[in-house]
Amino acid sequence: MKFSIGVEYAIHCLLYMVNIEEGKSVGIRDLATFQGISESYLSKVYAKLSKAGIVKSVPGVKGGYALARDAEEITFWHIVEAIEGSEPFFQCAEIRQNNVLLDKENLPDTHTKCPCLIKVVMLEAENEMKKYLNNKTLAWLYDQVYNGILPKDSEESMIEWFNDRIK
Repeated sequence: MKFSIGVEYAIHCLLYMVNIEEGKSVGIRDLATFQGISESYLSKVYAKLSKAGIVKSVPGVKGGYALARDAEEITFWHIVEAIEGSEPFFQCAEIRQNNVLLDKENLPDTHTKCPCLIKVVMLEAENEMKKYLNNKTLAWLYDQVYNGILPKDSEESMIEWFNDRIK
């Protein structure tokens, strides 16, 4: 299982939107320029985020996107699911039923009534990852980055850069 680059683009760009003033929005071009990523690809990512209710489109000449919910309510899992979809990562094909030693017309209960143990393990692992990513929010990330990792002037510079484009 591998997440697409869209998940990383989304999380980075959403991080920059946490402190946008109410009623303001930021454009895809500015987000892409600030991050140094493809504007056309980021547009597709934001269409998925919008469909999932993570961001909302703001119409008008100075339109763009704003967070549709508080950063405390947007988890990493919400973002992953918006970009990657909700299909389970592991798709069990029930190949245990293809065993050449089995009578295909009369498969035993161990191969039809009980779940495949491999599938059980893989789904448990996926559920643990979901649980972990559901405990990490955009607000948590913002706090870690701007109140822990980066110096305070980095946050101020970022906010100023976006505010100059929003006005």
